[in-house]
Formats: sequence, C-alpha cells, structure tokens
Amino acid sequence: MGQKMAILTVWQIITVLVTSLGSAATPVPREMPDSTNKIIDFASDIKPILQKNCTKCHADGNSKGGFSIDHVHAVEAGADSGPVIVKGKGSASLLIKLLLSNDSDEFMPPKGDRLPLAEVALLRAWIDQGLRWEKGFTFAKFRNAPVAPRKVNLPEGPEPNPIDRFLSPYYKKHNLDPKASVSDSAYARRAFLDTIGLLPSSDEINKFSADKGKGKRARLVSELLNDNERYAEHWITFWNDCFRNSYTRQYHGGGGKKITDWLKKSLIENKPYDQFVRELIDPVNGSDGFIKGIVWRGTVNASQVAEMQAAQNVAQVFLGLNIKCASCHDSFINDWTLKQTYALASIFSDGPMDIHRCNKPIGEKASPAFLYPELGDVDPKASRSERVKQLAGIITSPKNGRLARTAVNRLWAIFLGRGLVEPVDEMDNLSWNQDLLDWLAVDLAQHGYDLKHTINLILTSNAYQRPSVALGDDVKEYIFEGPVVRRMSAEQFLDGIDQVVLAASADAKARDTGRKRAGMRNLDRLMRTLGRPKRDVVVTRRESTATTAQLIELSNGKPLADLMTRGGQEWVKRKQGPESIIGSIFSSALGRLPSSLELKTAHKIVGDPVNAKGVEDLLWMLAMHPEFQLIH
Repeated sequence: MGQKMAILTVWQIITVLVTSLGSAATPVPREMPDSTNKIIDFASDIKPILQKNCTKCHADGNSKGGFSIDHVHAVEAGADSGPVIVKGKGSASLLIKLLLSNDSDEFMPPKGDRLPLAEVALLRAWIDQGLRWEKGFTFAKFRNAPVAPRKVNLPEGPEPNPIDRFLSPYYKKHNLDPKASVSDSAYARRAFLDTIGLLPSSDEINKFSADKGKGKRARLVSELLNDNERYAEHWITFWNDCFRNSYTRQYHGGGGKKITDWLKKSLIENKPYDQFVRELIDPVNGSDGFIKGIVWRGTVNASQVAEMQAAQNVAQVFLGLNIKCASCHDSFINDWTLKQTYALASIFSDGPMDIHRCNKPIGEKASPAFLYPELGDVDPKASRSERVKQLAGIITSPKNGRLARTAVNRLWAIFLGRGLVEPVDEMDNLSWNQDLLDWLAVDLAQHGYDLKHTINLILTSNAYQRPSVALGDDVKEYIFEGPVVRRMSAEQFLDGIDQVVLAASADAKARDTGRKRAGMRNLDRLMRTLGRPKRDVVVTRRESTATTAQLIELSNGKPLADLMTRGGQEWVKRKQGPESIIGSIFSSALGRLPSSLELKTAHKIVGDPVNAKGVEDLLWMLAMHPEFQLIH
C-alpha cells in the first residue's frame, strides 16, 4: 500500500509538471483594457511611451520588421507583414495585440518591462481617436551639414597627389596596400570611358603600354580632357539627366525648350562651374530651358506647380538637398518645413504663392526667401527677374561651400562608384572622409570652379588607379578599397558597339563611332531599356544593376541584332584570315589580344574561310562579356 501511494504521488507530481509546462507553452494574452473617454494628447500621453519603449528598434532610421514610428505616415504604412494600426480601431490593431501578448516569440517590447495596462489603454484610445500626431514632429534626428566652406590644411607626405595624402592614414588604418594599382591597359580603358566615353583603340592601348616614361598616366588624362569635342559629347549625358534636358519631349505651356546647344558649348569651353550654375538659374540666351523646361510636366498638384518644381530641381542638383517631401508638408526625412520650401519656390513666382499642405490651402501666402538666410537675402518686393538674379548670386557666393561640395562629391561618385557622401543627393549626411571632401571643395573654388581641374586630380590619384572592387547592396560599413565595378552607361555601351563595328573599316579613325554619338541621339527603346531615363524627373545617378528587361533586350533585341549583323558583314569585307580578324575584334572590344584558348574557340566560331554569321556570333559573345560591359 505504501509503495502504491509512493508511485501515485510521483505520477501526481509528473501530471502537475506536464500541466504546468503545457500551460506555459500556450500562454493566455493579457486582458484588453477598456477604451477611455479621455481626450488623448500626443505630446504628453503618447510620445513618452513610444520614446521609452519603441524608438530603439523602430525610429531614427531603424525599422525592425519594416516598421518605423519616425512619423505618422510611417506608422500608418505598417510593417513588412502588413498593417500595424487600424485607424479608429485600437482593439483590432496588431500593435495593441502584440503589447498584450504573453507569447515570448511575438510580444512587444521584446526586452525590458512589459507595458502597464494603463499605458496600453492610452495607446488604444489614441488609435480609437484617429491617431493624432504632433504637427511637424518626428522621432528621427537629422544632421544639418555646415554651409560655409571649411578650409583644411593639406597633410604632409611623399605622395604627389593631394588626394593620396589624405588617404594615406586611411589605408594604414584599414591595412590596405597604398601602392596597389591596375595595369596600364586597364587604366587606359577606365580613363577613356570616364573622360570621353569611348573605348581606346588597340593602337592607343599598345602605344600607351609601350611608353616607359614617368608620368604617362597624367599625360594621358591631360590629353583626354583636352579632347574638348568628345569630352562634351560624353558629359552632356550626365548633365542632360540632371537638368531634364530631353531631345524629344513635348513641353506644356509653350515656354519650355531644349538647352542642348548651350550645354554642349559650355562643356566644350569648360565654363567655370559657378558661372555654369548662375546661367542656369538666372538664364541667358539658350539656357532658360532648365527653369522653363520643367513645365512640360504640367501641374500635377499644388505641390508640383512649375515654381515648386524649379525649387526642387535647383535644391537637388546644385545643393544635394531633397525638399520634395517638404513641398507637401513639413519633411519627415530632414528639417525643412513646408513654409521654407514655399519661400524658395516663391522666388520663381510672378505673384504671391498660396501655401498648400497636402494639396489643401492653409490660408497663408509665402514670402520669397532662400533656404540658408546666412548666405544672403532675397528681396521679397523685387521683381521676379531680380529675385532670380539674387538667388543665382547667393547660390554661387563664395560663402556657399555646399555648391562646391556637392559638385566634387558627384564627380567622386561617378569615377569611384560611391560618393564621399551617400546618397549623393543627401549632402547633410556624414562623409566617410570629411577632410578630403572639404579640401576638394575649397580647391575647386580656388581654381576658378574648373571641373576639369578636379577631374584631373581624381583620375591621376592612386585612389582612382587602384584595382576595382565589387560592392554589394548589403554593405553595413563602407570601407574604401578602390573604384567600384560599374556597368557601362547605355550611351557608352552603344558607342562601344559602334566602335567595334567601325573598326572593320579600312578608313576607320580612332575615337570615332561612325555616326552621331549615342548621347547626342534621340531616346529610343534600346537606350531606354539599357537605362537612359526619359528625363521627366531629375536623375543624378543611374542604376548600375542589370535588369531582366536589359538581359532580354541584349540577348534577342532587334536593334542590337541589326548592329551585330552589320558588324559581321563589315569585318568579312576585310578579306583577312581568321586569326587576324579575331585579334582585331578582341583588341577593339576588350583592348587586348585573345588567349590561346579564346583564339582556338573563336576560330571555330568565325570559320575558315571567315563567314559573316560566324563573326556576328563572335561579336555577340564579346558584347555580352563582362569584360566589355563593365568598367573595372
């Protein structure tokens, strides 16, 4: 009997434990608090709760699970999994359910003390009462970069290029070889594409590689930058993207027009950048399409009237400043307010502008003013033309260091694949090398805003000559090791194909595509697919990642197929042996001769005697080759 009682007692204990464990595995949620009749005040009732419990994971750029509480629109947008708030229905909102849950896999906050039911009740009532938010408030903390130029002393060191003196301690800190450098052929191809947008011919590559003199890379860059016509035909593409200069766009209102002739002439002349900017903001003959041209888009809504579009474009292109959010309401991504943005837009207006918040008038009119009053005043009583002239003077004033910083940062991003500040249109962000950025900006101003001077500095630096690196999208902490591998632009790719096809001609000339440069031609489907924008919005940087549409177009698109067919026919006309033609095509496309294995394979493709279809196939293969499409 005693043994039976002992066994029974053990089983009773086990039963209790199992019941207890089962209970713990399926916890019961905390009770939903009753809704309160109190009128909730966001600042005193809600903000302290969110600040204490939620901001670490869901604010100031953090959005765990895709959920951010930086501002009310982010809260309403929900998380990766869907809505978090059901406006007007606190009891049905996921946020409240997670705050009440006892499941350790889902309850919020995941660490620290659980929210008291009294605080959950306040949050429920806040949602019930419509999610009222303090006007203009955000949990995000924004950095406002200094506007004035910052003079930095050039570090001492043996490096002849100032850029390398700034980066010398950086290389040491990150255990990088300061003298790492690409081959002559790789450097020449990189420099050609970056300055004039064309491939070097095989003769140019061979001549450059055979040169044993010191300073030959500097001499090459200087010579390329002095090729003014081809320099302009290449760089007009970048500036067309920035200025929305379309060759084919039909404009609304009759006031817009192209600035192509003025722009190309300015690039050929290497017009000082500050003068370049002044003539775009306060137009001269031929440059007024930048300001007037924006009206082709028409009035989309109150935050997109012509004056507001002009303000947005000027701020983005010349100051690296995004005020698009603040064109509709006080910004949630920076400190700019609706009234400040309307003040800038009013400079371009013929009369007082009515301020609209989210497309609704607030009953106030804007007074013309510049975003940074410390740089100068715009007279609100002056005529429109005089206000615009004052604005142009303020933006290009020696006191405005942001103009030069934005310009040199764009150049650095173009040549090295990533800016000293990222993104390039968010110049309030921290730079990974602030001293270098500020020195380059001051140096540009001191050299008369000569962009070619800064380009030459960058392209002759060891930083530019370093081996290229791949940079993934998931990089958490950027470390500069060398130029980022980039894809050719649509225009570079098409010009390169034309060069390879043209190279078959007996009278082919170096640096010639055989027809109008791609950057000077109207937009077509092939260029659009390869990444050239329609120029309906400002584009200061094109995406470098290949798309599915591009892969399809490059594999079987008719425009490219026609070019390859023409190329096959042109090369066969040379009546040369297979090895000679293969070697010439490789040199034209890749700047090098084929390896023994490549030669053997290509020989089978082109045939013996050479046939046009075989050459066409070889051209396809080389055009699709990463060595052709990528700038290493």
